[in-house]
Amino acid sequence: MTILTSTDPKIIQAGDIDPRWDWKGMIPAPGRMNVDFEERVDFRRLHNYRTARARQALANSNIGALLCFDNNNIRYLTSTVIGEWSRDKICRYTLFTGNSEPYLWDFGSAAAHHRLHNPWLEKDRVMGGMLGLRGSVPEDVGLFRNAAKQIADLCRKEGVFDMPLGVDIVEPPMMFALQAEGLTVVDAQQVMLDARMIKSMDEIILLNTAAAMVDGAYHHLSEALKPGVRENEMVGLVNKFLYDNGSDDVEAINAVSGERCSPHPHNFTDRMYRPGDQAFFDIIHSYMGYRTCYYRTLNVGFKTQGQSDAYKQAREWIDDAIALVKPGLTTDKIAAIWPKAEDFGFANEMEAFGLQFGHGLGMALHERPIISRLVSFDKPFELQEGMVFALETYCPALDGSGAARIEEEVVVTADGCKILTLFPAQELFVANPY
Repeated sequence: MTILTSTDPKIIQAGDIDPRWDWKGMIPAPGRMNVDFEERVDFRRLHNYRTARARQALANSNIGALLCFDNNNIRYLTSTVIGEWSRDKICRYTLFTGNSEPYLWDFGSAAAHHRLHNPWLEKDRVMGGMLGLRGSVPEDVGLFRNAAKQIADLCRKEGVFDMPLGVDIVEPPMMFALQAEGLTVVDAQQVMLDARMIKSMDEIILLNTAAAMVDGAYHHLSEALKPGVRENEMVGLVNKFLYDNGSDDVEAINAVSGERCSPHPHNFTDRMYRPGDQAFFDIIHSYMGYRTCYYRTLNVGFKTQGQSDAYKQAREWIDDAIALVKPGLTTDKIAAIWPKAEDFGFANEMEAFGLQFGHGLGMALHERPIISRLVSFDKPFELQEGMVFALETYCPALDGSGAARIEEEVVVTADGCKILTLFPAQELFVANPY
């Protein structure tokens, strides 16, 4: 991979394809330090690219401004974050009109910190803000009303008051207050997903670095996976490894083994591993805001024929999907090669959703495209160069001895794709074999 040091400001401002894409070599996964002897991720270039993408997506819509409470959208637009605790509080928000740089309301003293340490933000556009904390502050206190009036006034100032206001997620009292100010509230999430869909090379390097961290986590996990340890212990081990190596959020780790493998419960327990167990894991974390979704299946000590057969089938389904990936392909073509829900033990596609599955990756776990027999036939989605998404398959063992789960993260390149997830998975991995 050749990283060019020059970037055309016109390209960055237009939010077009990153001119540094070069798929001939490996995608970098550099160290975390800032160094003077290599070009790594340029975070100011990344910020300019993201705001340009959002500005272009907004211009392509009929919306006048974006009001975002979703932390992933806030980080995409403002390059700010105040920690995982804020993810479910709906207490931070940003307004972006496309005519100027974002306005940001952050929690208490965080706003003052941003004014000191975030020079890419205009100081007079960074303010303290607090609303309802999911209903903890009653509506009649007036915080929603005051915030809605301020937002309406800014929309007038920016010349977009008469256009719809896009909102991604919102507490109902805030939506009612915005409507009371005369604003027409519509869905902004589709506009933001348009913006976030095509990744710059800086974003792809961050996604690849996040995946490299999980490569390492699986190696440590494979060394520790023995009879007598428990699922929750493996979850703790992986959490420590990832945070020690720079993760900013370990969102979830599935650790599923033995009789719990089928049907997939999407969780972990204190179950103790036993010899011959089939065990699969999903490691979901983010590095600099960019996420992984990365399944692997490992057997404890030895494997049976039934387990091997299930793994071989899951591998065949995912390899067939990967072979199809290229610009211009539509998602229904991938969904069509995966088995119907009834073929692997489920009553319908809704119950089997997420097992034979594809989903975009970026600052959120689920971006575009979504690939599934549940949704892709009715509304196929065309793949484009620069998309990053995960493909995952699942196959229960016919003899009831477990189930196989595999996932690969891919980048759509000019003529196919590159795989980011590199821990060995072509064959069923046996940890600490006897």
